[in-house]
Amino acid sequence: MNVVLKNKQSKRNLDTLVQVAKAHFVLLYPFWISNFQQKKMNGLSISELCGLFCCPPCPSRIAAKLAFLPPEPTYVLLPDLESTSPVTSNLGASGLRSRLGGGAGGGGGGGGVAAGVAGVAGGGVAGGGGGGGFGDRSGEGRWKLHLSERAEFQYSQRELDGTEVFLTHSSRGNRVGCMYIRCAPSARYTVLFSHGNAVDLGQMSSFYIGLGTRINCNIFSYDYSGYGVSTGKPSEKNLYADIDAAWHALRSRYGISPENIILYGQSIGTVPTVDLASRYECAAVVLHSPLTSGMRVAFPDTKKTYCFDAFPNIEKVSKITSPVLIIHGTEDEVIDFSHGLALFERCPKAVEPLWVEGAGHNDIELYSQYLERLRRFISQEVAAQ
Repeated sequence: MNVVLKNKQSKRNLDTLVQVAKAHFVLLYPFWISNFQQKKMNGLSISELCGLFCCPPCPSRIAAKLAFLPPEPTYVLLPDLESTSPVTSNLGASGLRSRLGGGAGGGGGGGGVAAGVAGVAGGGVAGGGGGGGFGDRSGEGRWKLHLSERAEFQYSQRELDGTEVFLTHSSRGNRVGCMYIRCAPSARYTVLFSHGNAVDLGQMSSFYIGLGTRINCNIFSYDYSGYGVSTGKPSEKNLYADIDAAWHALRSRYGISPENIILYGQSIGTVPTVDLASRYECAAVVLHSPLTSGMRVAFPDTKKTYCFDAFPNIEKVSKITSPVLIIHGTEDEVIDFSHGLALFERCPKAVEPLWVEGAGHNDIELYSQYLERLRRFISQEVAAQ
């Protein structure tokens, strides 16, 4: 009898593990299929795809493998030869060169690059000089940003030289690549931008210049672990550690106070953004095509956040104490419009949202109301606090 009971219990445990694995596959499928269409799964074969679900079917590992698809780096950090501080090695992939212009704006994945905004934005990048120190101002050397052809940079060498890049470290021991663009010399606010999936800082650089110039804000961004020059592997825990490192670098390196920082998250970038905003007060928060949680992406009727659920924004958004602008396309094919609505209803600090009629997941930035609403939010609602 005991043997029979043990066998039944073992079968139940195995069934549970299988169900958890299946749930994680389905809940992350929208992110995966979007990246498959735009990045061709970074060359994953059928056998490699099957390897995602090798025993044991650990939910966190499956989530990491399916939710994150970092592209081949589109930039490197090279020594600033005009600096007196020594740099002993290059950082990033080989075979890259400095870009002088041309091309259309950025990549795809779970949050695309707004080619339209970057392409029409006027003006240059104020301030500048080439790279930054390692970690802080007293770091070991200075760096310059060099972009590959795939970064499709749209501006001149002047704007490129006005982009400061440096490295910091996360609490989990990973090196985190950071970028600071002075788009407006008299800007009151700096946007801490967490980008979408399947892009890196190189691909986003043109968009950042265009966006910051148009909304009169400086832009600070970073690459997640395993993206660009950032070390380590992408994971949910690393996402939170990465944005923490970026937040503290922005504050300590540039002396920018929380009341002058706007947190902006796009798609998967809303996950670290919501987490940070739930723990720190800032000037404002922008959630662009956000998700409520991984399970709710797969199962719209899910009412409960399970222990194995990934990216539980819905449980954290109510803790945000800063004004929150939520932006979502009504025809989003990756993260359903209902996610934006649910977060708006759950967030006590939400302002008038922007529901872009007919917009999908990667084209909201091409609609005129996108910039109009951002400008009004920043110049009127946030500034009036």
